[in-house]
Amino acid sequence: MQIGRRDALRLGVGAGFAGLLRLAAVEQAPAGIKIGDRISARPTQAEMDYFRQSGVEYASIWTSIEDNSAEYMIATRQKLEAAGIRILNIGILDLHCDPTIVLGLPGFDEKVKQYQQYLTNLGKAGITYTTYAHMANIKMRPYYQTGTGSLRGGAPTRLFDLEEAKKLPLSHDRVYKDSEIWKTFTEFTRAVLPVAEKAGVRMGLHPDDPPVPELGGVARIFRDFDGYRRALEVTRSANFGFCFCIGTWAEGGQMMGKDVVGMIRHFGPMKKIWKAHFRNVDRPLPRFQETFVDEGYLDMYQVMKALREVNFDGVAIPDHVPGSIGPVNAAFTIGYMRALRDRVNREARG
Repeated sequence: MQIGRRDALRLGVGAGFAGLLRLAAVEQAPAGIKIGDRISARPTQAEMDYFRQSGVEYASIWTSIEDNSAEYMIATRQKLEAAGIRILNIGILDLHCDPTIVLGLPGFDEKVKQYQQYLTNLGKAGITYTTYAHMANIKMRPYYQTGTGSLRGGAPTRLFDLEEAKKLPLSHDRVYKDSEIWKTFTEFTRAVLPVAEKAGVRMGLHPDDPPVPELGGVARIFRDFDGYRRALEVTRSANFGFCFCIGTWAEGGQMMGKDVVGMIRHFGPMKKIWKAHFRNVDRPLPRFQETFVDEGYLDMYQVMKALREVNFDGVAIPDHVPGSIGPVNAAFTIGYMRALRDRVNREARG
């Protein structure tokens, strides 16, 4: 069934509209672990060729508030699907890790309305997943990244030193306590999840990166297993789950309450892990640097094996690929992920 953009817009809105678009999608996605990668907001032919040649099955886009429209999302989905590429998510950076939402600043209600419209637009376009993070200062380099490390071949990478971060001034106007951040998260999710449910969109919560109790005076509540468990208790929605960032969890080490494999084995059978950020670090806090996926302290084969054991049916995607030669290093990560995925699939089949 082929539906053009003009015909799709004419057909209407809501669940029926999204259902028609799903009928027009590329062939049924295979069960099990899928491989994804980021693509630009206006995908080029070269990017789409790279996806097909690398065996990347899903595309994830991050763009700005100007693209918060069903028309843009529908057109982008159709362009990718015409090239044989499925779309996982179109994220709006202006609504992701937004201090106005996280800190409950003036304009909170307007941001909530924008997010509700965003979810509605995703639903109209038949895009059924988005990642959300509740961090106020992740976009501020001195707090998120205190320095630059170096890997093989001189590749630059993110370095974080907690002792250096403690010396930084407040990132915002004052100190914000755990209770305040839980309050804004509760108010935000209670306002947007009914819209997500109606639109057929699942929201995957990203953990706080780095997973420390506070950063720049702002409490970070999704820094460990207890925070993730409480998030499910607060939301109680079939449309709320997790973007499980393996690298972030590795950063926390023993502070997290469960290690990476333990988290997968706990939340995986609950079908609450919908996306996995495949990333490695050299050591846990108080000081770490991101590494190439094959060089960190995590055994990424054991991580992929755990995802297979719990029948993870989502998308694994490279995250924060180090180095200045982005496409080359991303391709290395993709190849590594595909090899691990294929290995654990063969082992599972005996």
